[in-house]
Amino acid sequence: MTAELVRGQNHTLPQTRLEIRVSAGTPVVAGATLGDEQGTVHGIEWIAHPGSPQLPGLEVSKQAAAEHRLAVDLDALPASVHRVTVLLALPMGVGGPVRFGAVAAPFVAVTGLEGTEIATFTLTGLDSESAVAALELYRRQGAWKVRAVGQGYAGGLAAMLADQGVSGAQELARSVHEAVARGLARSVAPPPPRTPEGDRVRHAGTASGQQPPATPPAVPIGDPAPAATPLPGPAQPRPAGDAGPTPGPATSGPINYAHPRRQSAAPPPPPPTAPPAEPGRPARPVAGDATGWSMEERLYNQVWGMFEDLARTTAAYRSAVDFAESRMDQELDRALSDPRNRIGGAGDRAREEARAKRDQLTDRAREALDRDLAQLAAESAVVEPALPAAYAGWDNPVWHAYRVPMEIPMALRIGDLHLPEKTDLRIPLLVRLPLERGIWVDSGRTASEAASLTGPDQLRRLAMENAVAHAARLLAVYPADEFTVHVIDPAGSAAAALAPLVDSGVLAAPPGAGAQGVASVLAHLTRRVDLVQMAIRAGAADSLPPDLDTAEQLLIVNDFPHGFDDRAVTQLRYLADEGPSVGVHLLMVADREDASAYGPVLDPLWRSLLRITPVADDHLADPWVGHAWTYEPLRTPPGSRVLQNVLVQVAAARRGRP
Repeated sequence: MTAELVRGQNHTLPQTRLEIRVSAGTPVVAGATLGDEQGTVHGIEWIAHPGSPQLPGLEVSKQAAAEHRLAVDLDALPASVHRVTVLLALPMGVGGPVRFGAVAAPFVAVTGLEGTEIATFTLTGLDSESAVAALELYRRQGAWKVRAVGQGYAGGLAAMLADQGVSGAQELARSVHEAVARGLARSVAPPPPRTPEGDRVRHAGTASGQQPPATPPAVPIGDPAPAATPLPGPAQPRPAGDAGPTPGPATSGPINYAHPRRQSAAPPPPPPTAPPAEPGRPARPVAGDATGWSMEERLYNQVWGMFEDLARTTAAYRSAVDFAESRMDQELDRALSDPRNRIGGAGDRAREEARAKRDQLTDRAREALDRDLAQLAAESAVVEPALPAAYAGWDNPVWHAYRVPMEIPMALRIGDLHLPEKTDLRIPLLVRLPLERGIWVDSGRTASEAASLTGPDQLRRLAMENAVAHAARLLAVYPADEFTVHVIDPAGSAAAALAPLVDSGVLAAPPGAGAQGVASVLAHLTRRVDLVQMAIRAGAADSLPPDLDTAEQLLIVNDFPHGFDDRAVTQLRYLADEGPSVGVHLLMVADREDASAYGPVLDPLWRSLLRITPVADDHLADPWVGHAWTYEPLRTPPGSRVLQNVLVQVAAARRGRP
């Protein structure tokens, strides 16, 4: 599983022969330094750069390029080397960008030689810096780890080398830039829009004309209950304590639908071409206007691009409004600090002028926001009808032509997201498949204002219906017999909500009821996790018992912790921790306050799950600018039997009937 790092986070390296892959929106210089235990670089012979690209165990590119692959063999490094720092710098004196804030955020990945990603890092928050220490590989107690650094230097390559103790840093930096300038004719230009070159798709794009925030936001990760649960998706949550967002001022559109930061591992089929735009008008968007191997992957990339574009343009607008308010306050303070302006009409005129400037700035920001929102709404209008069943809402006509699939899709839609600036612009919330974490449907009344206005019994019913709908979607998008659902309903209180699953016959067994039913289901799934883990570790997957169900498993738990003793709670925590790696996932319907008697013992369980709600709630936060996104659960149209019809087809496919 790839570790998507944030600034300061580290990750253990499972192997010593690696590639460092760099993707940037403009040609950059890539190099590396070797340091001792304190990180000190003892001379130019410890630095790999375009003018001297090879060192023992290390090789870097000979020229500036938009994409790099640096080779590292940690076993071949000198014994005195304890740290390898990967450096990126903008070429100087060649007429290109002079600060990272003017280009798309660079992306760095540590991979095995076969291309499998081990850890990734997107260098957001850069502004005036022209050089940055991106990653460091360091030796700790005999093992090698990687740490995301992201330390930028406005003084450029010379300042960065001097900070690492290099003598003659100014001269060395000058020689590096001269070597780059000599090879400029061979430098690789950044990939143009829609050109499918580079590494695996990364979703860090920005709206055209907008820069990412100067510093990534703080996104809480420990407790799913507060109103800042990190969103799943291309970028993982940042740890608490990271710096808060400082978005730049608002800029005008239009949004670039080419999404130049979305790239793929190799040239995929060309995406559709947008119809030519009328003079003076932005290009009309088309569905699938993003890179990818298939239409499904292109639509997935496009949906996440829309999400990022909406996040960025809204952040720019809010920043501009805050700037206008702050500027008005400062002007009023300056004007009224003069005693002469406190008498007569001078003070009133100063207030009117300050407010007029504030209104002018705010109006301009709103105009830019409205243009971008209109374009995103136009894109949504063409993308939504084109979505496959796994990405589509229950009201999409694609479900009327549903057939049990032959392959697992890339992702699954579990709801919609929107911001208060345009509540009718909904972005599908997609999670990758197979699931990397379970889901907690919060049935607590304290979760949000909408929840507090809903009766407790109704809220529990809605939560369970929501869980059943998610289970039905998972069953529908997996091939027959490749996904199995179990249910624990200790008191039998969810019989009505579970009826679609029970009546269609798609459950592996009747819902577990009472203490004995809870123990039986948990014992069955715990045994499966143990056996599969042992088989994988021993390399003997063919020795699994013939009665073992190797399909992906989903356990729906209703009204936790009712009916659970200490042993059952321990087993449930075990499934949450160890299950996802071997295909066992949790879908819990619970009110956290009901489990308060257990104290902090259940905190790891809650932290491991993605919290969603059965009613609208603004508890999800994006890891770029920290917006509080309102989550809307997916609902079937009133009176529709689409969910039941889909489950009937799934059950028929499992029985081998057309």
